[in-house]
Amino acid sequence: MADRDVVLEMKGITKTFGEIVALDDVDLTLHRGEILGLAGDNGAGKSTLIKCLSGAHEPDSGRIVFEGEDVTIENPREAKALGIETTFQELALAPNLSVTQNVFLGREETQRVLPLVPIMNKGAMETRTRELLSDLEIGVDPDKRVSDLSGGQRQLVAISRTMLSDPEIIIIMDEPTSALSVEAAERVLELIERMRREGASIILISHNFEHMRAVADRIQILHTGRDVGVLDVEEATRENIVDLMVSGTLEGRGGDDSDPSISA
Repeated sequence: MADRDVVLEMKGITKTFGEIVALDDVDLTLHRGEILGLAGDNGAGKSTLIKCLSGAHEPDSGRIVFEGEDVTIENPREAKALGIETTFQELALAPNLSVTQNVFLGREETQRVLPLVPIMNKGAMETRTRELLSDLEIGVDPDKRVSDLSGGQRQLVAISRTMLSDPEIIIIMDEPTSALSVEAAERVLELIERMRREGASIILISHNFEHMRAVADRIQILHTGRDVGVLDVEEATRENIVDLMVSGTLEGRGGDDSDPSISA
């Protein structure tokens, strides 16, 4: 990993909410073409860290270095402009709309039939959606309503939507396999690996250790708002991940193989 370009650094990120310290001097490094797992127990600060990167929260202190330059991300629009796309646990899909309409929701393509009369370019959006789904090997009809899709298919659509803008560097996924069947979860993991092969660098939050270890290169663990360790996937056993999650040290659990939730 040392010879791979660093595309993102978060340095000394601190965020408080009143008297609650959500993040305390947290560092994160993401390399180009890497899948970085982010783990931690409830309240560890995972979602807060992701929201600082995606523009939903502004850190109280610290630096974000993107492509070697310091950046300020004050809102999600600025994150998207940098090429940072986010899929949160809440899919935010509109079930009454088609797959195409959901893929382009909030960024519809238009054409002008008269100089001052823009209308939606439905044909162009459907063509682009078909291309996107084909490239990602997602067998879903773009004309189908989202309400008619399975949970796994909805997750695939939500993830594919992040690729619409051809994000150059980063895709952030928060619990992408949550509540899915085994088969659907495997399909989502295959999609994550395919997106990495397409050139994306990915930060992955998952409640499932095995899913994270299956695709991640490294796993970073947060504990009560602090960064307590980064493990190469070869050494990231369930035991030492749980040790760091629960006590902040590798000696904390002494071999307990329990599997607490690590959702945000």
